Amino acid sequence: MIMASQTILTKTDITNKLRRIAFQIYENNIEESEVILAGIDKNGYILAKKLKVILNKIAPLEIILCKVSVDKKSPQGEIKTSISSKDYTNKSIVLIDDVLHSGTTLIYGVKHFLEVPLKQFKTAVLVNRNHKKYPIKADFKGISLSTSLQEHVQVVLDHEKMEAFLK
Repeated sequence: MIMASQTILTKTDITNKLRRIAFQIYENNIEESEVILAGIDKNGYILAKKLKVILNKIAPLEIILCKVSVDKKSPQGEIKTSISSKDYTNKSIVLIDDVLHSGTTLIYGVKHFLEVPLKQFKTAVLVNRNHKKYPIKADFKGISLSTSLQEHVQVVLDHEKMEAFLK
């Protein structure tokens, strides 16, 4: 049986959610001179880049991008970042992903960053699925959905096309 897709966020919705998240990041880092946006590779990193553009317009912060590579099938493995740990030691970090489902990817990403002292650590997701098996929450979220375990959220962040679907 083929399940129909239902659009849960349009391009306009995503743009508005990202703008709101950017303001929340700024409000939480008002005393900081720089913030590191650590995006989990693919969609999390794309969202981090989009948030950087918005933050550059609204806040006098230096925004540093960091790409976080996590093997989502085996998150216990090595996690790689595009900047070294000395570059984020004693800094404010926001770890970003597109969807928080079970929390596995996010919790292992958090674990990686906690190996050095940090000034502040927050998480941001576009869609929070509310099916966590780990004690992790999104500090900043675009939308929260209560879905069944059989449903899947797909976020598309192409050059011009931005949408989130529930399948």
